[in-house]
Amino acid sequence: MLDDAMRGAARPFGLGYWPLPEDDPGVAVQREAVRLVSPDGALVRGVLWTPPVGTPWKTAVILSHPRGDFSVHYACPLLAAAGYAVLGFGTRYMNNDTDCLHEACITDVKTAHDEMIRRGAEAVVLLGNSGGGSLMAMANAELGIGDGWVGVAAHPGEGVFMLQVIDPSVVDEADPFATDPELDMYHPDNGWRPWPEPCSYDPAWVERYRAAQVERVARIDAVASASIQESKAVVPELKAVDPSADPAAYRELRRRAVFTKYLTIYRTLADPAYLDLSIDPDDRAMGSLFAFPDPFDANYGRGGLARTMTARGWLSTWSGLSSGAKLADTMPSVNVPTLLIHPTADTEIRVHQANAIVDAAGADDVTYIEMKGALHYLEGDRPEAMQHVADWLAARFP
Repeated sequence: MLDDAMRGAARPFGLGYWPLPEDDPGVAVQREAVRLVSPDGALVRGVLWTPPVGTPWKTAVILSHPRGDFSVHYACPLLAAAGYAVLGFGTRYMNNDTDCLHEACITDVKTAHDEMIRRGAEAVVLLGNSGGGSLMAMANAELGIGDGWVGVAAHPGEGVFMLQVIDPSVVDEADPFATDPELDMYHPDNGWRPWPEPCSYDPAWVERYRAAQVERVARIDAVASASIQESKAVVPELKAVDPSADPAAYRELRRRAVFTKYLTIYRTLADPAYLDLSIDPDDRAMGSLFAFPDPFDANYGRGGLARTMTARGWLSTWSGLSSGAKLADTMPSVNVPTLLIHPTADTEIRVHQANAIVDAAGADDVTYIEMKGALHYLEGDRPEAMQHVADWLAARFP
């Protein structure tokens, strides 16, 4: 457990906290750099945090994100201080999801899971924060690994999130300024007002807007899928060519077979709920954690997500229509004890989405905790959030 002294002594440490008094090094949690190789040869790197020297552990918690480095996630030292072995790690796509395949990411999760079993864990709990929630649920649902699932500020899936934020007014994917004004949330005629004024969008217009977001994703999907199919289509012909007899034909077919199309996806920060707080009301403030402070600038400039993707990376990760990492699809198969912690001031994830995740869970043992007024990254609320996790773990796992 995390006692009051531990919480009071917390100080910043990377992306997390070092939760123990500096004048008592004998109770410091332990850290070990871990380097693993997945069965298909990918590198999985992280840090294993374990309880203070002399404190045995039986349960391990593993946490990751499709592209984030979770080796120094705030959960790691806090849960290690509570008596658990905690492996925070990065997948093979750490810090770059341009070609991110969730189907490969879950292999990395299993690699970390198996390592903790090898080290003596009697139970392994999968913890997913933000985009790690859908990753861990997919790993449990498809690979059958994990004895528990914990979601902290987990959204419904990276592709589902993209459906929420992609700008549907784009009419030409090659032209970042080509716009249908009737679908532009940043157009005054539709209710937009310059920051920091609040905006007001008509509910009927928002409904059209959401449908158009789906249509844009479907158009990008079609381009990505066509590219992949074109490459696959020449493979049989390539196999029939003798490279020595016809090197020119072999060269032409081979380059088409291995071709990888890259997509540049402009304007991916355009959720009307960022600027109109009457849409899906909760405790959030205006704006997005991906913009500082105005989403308008980030939608057209630096910001947003999935700006450069391979065709297959887009379909696997950022397409809400094609990706398999959707909690609506995977949570019914997650039948292990389940905990979801939702911060109600999260600018990206709505309360109704958190409720939908809980409702979709296939487990008999499901716990839902709302942290009123907490932000997506739980700044200022991390010890309390991890206390909830530690209490939940203690009631179910050694």
